[in-house]
Amino acid sequence: MLISLLRRAHRPADATRVYYVGNALVDLFWVLSITLNLVYQVTVVDLSPFELVVVGTVLEATCFLFEIPTGIVADLYSRRLSIIIGVLLIGAGFTLQGAVPALWAVLLAQVVWGIGYTFTSGAWQAWITDEVGEERVQHVFTREQQLSLAATFVGTALAGVLGLVTVQLPMVLGGVAVMLVGIWLALRMPEEHFHRTPPQERETFAHLARSFKDGLATARTRPVVGSFFLVSLFVGLSSEAFDRLWTARILDDFALPSLFGSREPALWFTVFALISAALSLVASLAANRWAGRALTNLHPNRLLAGLVLVQVVGVVGLALLGNMWLALGAMWARAAAQKVAYPVQSAWLNRHVDSRSRATVLSMNGQADAIGQVVGGPPLGALGSRAGIPVALVVSAGVLAPAAAVYARLRPQR
Repeated sequence: MLISLLRRAHRPADATRVYYVGNALVDLFWVLSITLNLVYQVTVVDLSPFELVVVGTVLEATCFLFEIPTGIVADLYSRRLSIIIGVLLIGAGFTLQGAVPALWAVLLAQVVWGIGYTFTSGAWQAWITDEVGEERVQHVFTREQQLSLAATFVGTALAGVLGLVTVQLPMVLGGVAVMLVGIWLALRMPEEHFHRTPPQERETFAHLARSFKDGLATARTRPVVGSFFLVSLFVGLSSEAFDRLWTARILDDFALPSLFGSREPALWFTVFALISAALSLVASLAANRWAGRALTNLHPNRLLAGLVLVQVVGVVGLALLGNMWLALGAMWARAAAQKVAYPVQSAWLNRHVDSRSRATVLSMNGQADAIGQVVGGPPLGALGSRAGIPVALVVSAGVLAPAAAVYARLRPQR
């Protein structure tokens, strides 16, 4: 019986099932680790505002530096190997950050899990696209997004419960659990449609240069790919300020009401995250049910342009509305629009990229976002310090707005 169980554990599973389960579990434990991340850094590690910014900059710089090299690992050696390495490193980074409450450990954790993230960035999508085919992948992306949203809801609630014991507990447990998912993937993840480069042809540095050139050539010759790079740059330029400042906007400008006799920010921000995850899941299910044709359109430029505009309005609403619940509602609308757009964007971009360079091009797209965050975050943060957080948020919305025009101007290719 034991031998039978071991053989079953090592037997590759259905690719679609592994994609659903693997992503859902990683997302669940990821959210478990990061829901109270900023609360932990402020209350336990006692980081100053400047140190908080440094932590974020280290993370984004790590993603920027490693996006292309790790993407080439996925194209040259194995999508599967890249994903497994990435998941293990992500879990190790989360565990380190929660286990050692010191600035050096937090900074090192950003480097470790940032590198891990770049190993998975683009590789998941490239792997499942190869395994199931470009014709079926749109449905798979959409279904995975819905399962991940449900997992996010569970992980957020679990973080709130465990955080009542100690803020560090969900971070450490989440990190260890992510590493266990990496081990499960190593045992069960198939890879039948990827053809690795033969050992005698593995010129790593030469391949790096060729893959980078191939990615740039794809962006130049295929308008959809080049436009995605530009959109990712705009998103990065605007998103870092929002990600760092929305919490401060709520805490500084509104009084948190009593919940079960408590006004504890950790409790309230867990509730806010739960509501956001639930609304995003409902939006994704509703869009899939009543706007399925628009979601599966081979050229969804108008849909994506409209969803970007919803995000712009959401950021402006968070910045300017004087009622806390209305401001939060605007923020949740932004999050829901992002979740609905993600599988549509992924499928559209993957259809315009060749398999041999798919992971590299997707990683370059992620790198454009990282460049935007590194470049755009500090100036908008300084603007928030001088002119106020609402001003910085409005400017960040203005920076994002051109992305809608980029989508809108795209025309179908013959």
